Amino acid sequence: MMLYFILFFSVLLIQRLVELYIARSNEKWMKEQGAKEYGQSHYKMMVAIHIAFFVSLLIEGGIFHTGVNTYWPLLLTGFILTQLGRMWVISSLGKYWNTKIIVLPSAEVVARGPYKYLKHPNYFIVTLEFLIVPLLFHAYWTLFIFALLNQFILSIRIPLEEDALRIETDYDRVHLHTKGWIPLIKKEK
Repeated sequence: MMLYFILFFSVLLIQRLVELYIARSNEKWMKEQGAKEYGQSHYKMMVAIHIAFFVSLLIEGGIFHTGVNTYWPLLLTGFILTQLGRMWVISSLGKYWNTKIIVLPSAEVVARGPYKYLKHPNYFIVTLEFLIVPLLFHAYWTLFIFALLNQFILSIRIPLEEDALRIETDYDRVHLHTKGWIPLIKKEK
């Protein structure tokens, strides 16, 4: 059963590294087009939280491995669905997708794909992952700690991102009726 953890963890790690490569490539392109970066002060903390999540998962789910959750088929299905959602997010934003808050002034605001239904679907997906992945390997401390830390960093990041988009684009007009990053919330203020 430890083999499942190693395989899953490796796939997750490779996926994140590929995403960082895509983000860096997109950042370079956007900045060449005149994009501005916002919220640099919180970004290091966000990266630290995500790295610490991997370390915690490796320790609790890997080193102290107690097996795979009995409901693993359901959890794995949920994880696969989040990954499909992540690909939908990245493909919908195209060159505008990034792990940083980088906004191209006067760019057309994306309102297609999952952005037709939610303002920040990527944050919703990450939130689900921070719940599903630890549950899959009985990493309950990881789940508890990083579910809270993720909400903390999102409480900083989302307002910064919303402000940047409002300043540089017609974001408010395009997303006037779009739900917030949690499907039950209509609008962030």
